[in-house]
Amino acid sequence: MLNWANQFNICCLLDNNSYPSAYHRFEALLAADAVQTLEAAAGNAFSALEQFYATHRDWLFGHLAYDLKNETAPGLRSENPDGTGFPDMHFFQPRVILLLKNNQVHIGGMHFSIEDALAVYRDCLRMPVTVNVPAAPRLTALRAHLDHDRYISAVKGIQAHILRGDCYEVNFCRENFMENASVYPPALFSQLNALSPAPFAAYYRLHDRYLISSSPERYLQKTGNTVISQPIKGTSRKHADPVQDKALQEALRNNPKERAENIMVVDLVRNDLSHTALRGSVHVKELCGIYSFAQVHQMISTVAAETAPGTQLTDILKHTFPMGSMTGAPKIRVMQLIEEYEQSRRGLYSGAVGYITPEGDFDFNVVIRSIIYNDTRQYLSFQTGSAVTFYSDPELEWEECLLKAAAMVRLFE
Repeated sequence: MLNWANQFNICCLLDNNSYPSAYHRFEALLAADAVQTLEAAAGNAFSALEQFYATHRDWLFGHLAYDLKNETAPGLRSENPDGTGFPDMHFFQPRVILLLKNNQVHIGGMHFSIEDALAVYRDCLRMPVTVNVPAAPRLTALRAHLDHDRYISAVKGIQAHILRGDCYEVNFCRENFMENASVYPPALFSQLNALSPAPFAAYYRLHDRYLISSSPERYLQKTGNTVISQPIKGTSRKHADPVQDKALQEALRNNPKERAENIMVVDLVRNDLSHTALRGSVHVKELCGIYSFAQVHQMISTVAAETAPGTQLTDILKHTFPMGSMTGAPKIRVMQLIEEYEQSRRGLYSGAVGYITPEGDFDFNVVIRSIIYNDTRQYLSFQTGSAVTFYSDPELEWEECLLKAAAMVRLFE
């Protein structure tokens, strides 16, 4: 499927890797071959998306880049260098959609007949399962704007702002990047997905720009009038020994710092959802649950709300974006500090990729644990971060960044 889709300049594969969840609607979705597209910069992007959806009322796939934050509040800017080149927003109406559910594949698209669907199916079967790819660039080519010492200094600077009362928690990230990197993105996605399968994995091609994601986090899902958000805050390494691994899970569950981070973000998400919710409908369905993934254990909460009558889908997005797990609290102030202390533009990283249905439902991930690649520039990037609080140990925050990057680093060893 992926090799077939990648022949098109625009395509998107979303795969839950059979991760158990009551909220999953599909096992996988593949959209390919754009019929209509929307590209918008921060300023009027959300209203442009609302108009685009109202015009087509069809399946839409695409992304919201982190720097759409500049449309959500006054005084925000993005002036750090950007090597990957994704626009602030892009959505496309696909000609073809493949939907996997209950061991069945459903193929459809604009003005599709049974013969058209069979043709796509046969084309997919004819595609090679494996391909010859160039060797991945070596780890020695990996660079970072923030090395260990500069990272530690920046964390201490952020903690000084916390001490002064400017904020409570800042999601602080650092970029790893390679220049003159030649990779074959579909193969890189297959390798990462095998190494670190995740419930919100995504392969997204936008001409010469690619997202290769093993994200474990859902940003926002709307089903009917119900909206849920599932922020992640709290991370632990895993252990091969089951007894020691269980102990690590319990240590994460009972860690006061990690719980405080998670609860702080839950409060932020509750506030964000309240702007478009029926009064009294915002509630926490699960607080600080522990979930295991291929590389780490994570602490995840689920916050739900019912939308108020007359709410447009982009109202919900605009009032909750960027997601609190990737900013901190209070949201506007920490976004200003992120711009000051981080040394590169986040772009698509810590944004969201997903879909909107013809009925106005949607589901978006959080773009983390992801490789972003610009083929024309031959620029490859992946960022990782952690939540900095007053009680943070800067060295442990550095180690958390390395832990989250481990699966991506292994691809280049």
